[in-house]
Amino acid sequence: MLEQVRKTCLPNGVTVLTERMPGLRSATIGVWIRRGSRHEPAELNGICHFIEHAVFKGTERRTALDIAIESDRLGGHLDAYTTHELTGFSMKVVDAAIGQALDLLADIVARPRFDPDDLAVEQRVILEEIKMVEDTPEELLAELFNAAFFPNHSLGRPIEGTPATVSSFDRERTIAFHQQGYATHNIVVAAAGNVEHEALVELVDRAFAAHSMATPPVAYEKAPTIAAPIIIERKRDLEQAHMILAAPWPAATSDERFAASLLVSILGGGTSSRLWQAIREERGLAYSVGAAASAFSDVGMFQIYAGTSPDQLDEVLDLSLIELRRIVREPVGEDELRLVKDQAISSILLALESSSMRAGTLARQEILHGRRIPPEETIARIEAVTAEELQALAQRAFRTEALGFGALGNLNGFRVDRARLEI
Repeated sequence: MLEQVRKTCLPNGVTVLTERMPGLRSATIGVWIRRGSRHEPAELNGICHFIEHAVFKGTERRTALDIAIESDRLGGHLDAYTTHELTGFSMKVVDAAIGQALDLLADIVARPRFDPDDLAVEQRVILEEIKMVEDTPEELLAELFNAAFFPNHSLGRPIEGTPATVSSFDRERTIAFHQQGYATHNIVVAAAGNVEHEALVELVDRAFAAHSMATPPVAYEKAPTIAAPIIIERKRDLEQAHMILAAPWPAATSDERFAASLLVSILGGGTSSRLWQAIREERGLAYSVGAAASAFSDVGMFQIYAGTSPDQLDEVLDLSLIELRRIVREPVGEDELRLVKDQAISSILLALESSSMRAGTLARQEILHGRRIPPEETIARIEAVTAEELQALAQRAFRTEALGFGALGNLNGFRVDRARLEI
């Protein structure tokens, strides 16, 4: 499939990537920006997410209503999101509408109006979004825990910002950050589906011809110093207690990322995983339980998450620790390893049928790795992981002194100390 992928770097710095999928009458096209919340100074926390919202309020050529009508006319599959390390805007359209979709996306990204009245409206929207997070206990715990796990670092700050920072985003601040962050050398345009590379390159060249590229590079924070916090937050009005058990983890660029992904799956990645079976299926202690990893360009975090009744939290924590100790001390069996490899490979192959997944993967791999990683290479790396590698990774990651723990709920009398987390 690699021969279907092409890349061009335009003189103004924009990177254009395409993956042709013969037989389709559709394509997904998107514009990704190499900027996310980790690239924000503390006083501008949330401005990437704010700009992601604000660009839809109008451009030099389109009102907010024009953008909405045109998006609906093209199919209504317009998506936008902000992560810690990038911001993305994408559309899935019929192949005949690729030019119109790019024109709309480029206008939104490169020429937003940032009218002061519009910005004030969007500030109120995002302040409501922040309140919604505060009313969602699992999201609130995640934000509290991230701040303690990555202390005094942008990875520990909320993507949506805080009421204080968001309220400070006036037109001058917003334009200044947009001009620097959305400069052409930070822009990746990617498309997958029934798309012709040379034709798209020509369209992108025209769409971003007048967009700024002359901005000086800005130094951002280096990798964080990771802490091993233990935080207990009492919130009396909750029916459930929510917990996180965390450890440092390989980065998204690490050669260990393949083993790390399989280890997450074994512990809590699906309904056959150890945590799901031990905590939900065998004992009925939780509806929501599992494991996941957040992998950034230079650091990562493993998490076990569960929501349970406050009087069952001790048992859920103990069962989680039992599974960590077991994965550290006992090699994974051949059948279990085969199961998670099959699960991972199936997920990769199924994603190949989606132009949206392919376009997003193209952009993320370019931003993170600087190259296209073909599925065949990823599958080969997954197949090569051994039980010995999994155990070695578990032994390095799951150490008593490195574990962090967080809990939120009506937790009168609940206590955790470092000795309780012994592996």
